[in-house]
Amino acid sequence: MTLIFSAIFLVWLPGPAAGLQFIGLEMGEWTKFLGVDTRRNWFYLPPITLGLMLVWLTLLPGLLPRRRWLQRALGVTVALLAFPALEDVTGSLRGEYLPRVAAIGLVALAAAGAGVWERWRGGNGRLPLLWAGLLLPALVGLIFPTWIFLLVRPAAAQVMGQPLGIGPGVWLNGAGHLLIILYGGHQLWLGWRGQPADR
Repeated sequence: MTLIFSAIFLVWLPGPAAGLQFIGLEMGEWTKFLGVDTRRNWFYLPPITLGLMLVWLTLLPGLLPRRRWLQRALGVTVALLAFPALEDVTGSLRGEYLPRVAAIGLVALAAAGAGVWERWRGGNGRLPLLWAGLLLPALVGLIFPTWIFLLVRPAAAQVMGQPLGIGPGVWLNGAGHLLIILYGGHQLWLGWRGQPADR
């Protein structure tokens, strides 16, 4: 998760000059000038998937109540990194930004729902189900931002008139989400085989 958080602020597109090197949070806004449609919102998925996974992990047994709520608040705060500018949300093109706002709202709803679930179940969730819940956001955070980057990169290279590499942000985002997929999948496999999973 630290890799994913770091990737958000690292260079994704290493352009030929400092002003043309874009971090993950800048990619979505910059690529709209290349004619990329609303899929540019996929660049904002890493903070949303990371926030959702942070919230989801609070359902694991053994966490102190105070830590649970601090981690849920942290998850929502991280997701808010993807929030668009207010003038975009209230402007004539707000339809392009509403899916991103809705995804952030999903993280906040999950944080509130986790608290309700915890009270109802007494903090005793089923570990295989909890590990399985990590896999979907991890897959989304791995596949879609990487896919849109690979679509945008050739267009950016054509505009800048030279070949462009792949910045460390892309690699760290992929590695972080992939590690979560592998670890969560391993824990799920242990649960299916009746072996104790990590807590």
